[in-house]
Amino acid sequence: MKRLALLATITLTACTATQQDGLARDAAKQAVRPVLEERFPGIPVETATDCIIDNANAQEILALAADAVTGPTASTAEIVIRVASRPETIECIATDGLPAILSVL
Repeated sequence: MKRLALLATITLTACTATQQDGLARDAAKQAVRPVLEERFPGIPVETATDCIIDNANAQEILALAADAVTGPTASTAEIVIRVASRPETIECIATDGLPAILSVL
């Protein structure tokens, strides 16, 4: 586990800021998905994940990315719920998630 974290750190330092942001966002998504599946069954997971990541601040993204390495914790769920509760995130899920829900009905 420590080797994986060290490798991730080395990889991130060799990237541009844009690449680092993309890697952190991709890693954060890995921590968000299981929380959404457990806490919000039936929600379109990919859409909701994108909305949460898009509305999380840099500190939240980094915390979620770190949780992707160690596995989701109570802190992960707290961050996901806090970001999901923001008006912008709710609007995003409602706007982008509704077509996904309707497509399976």
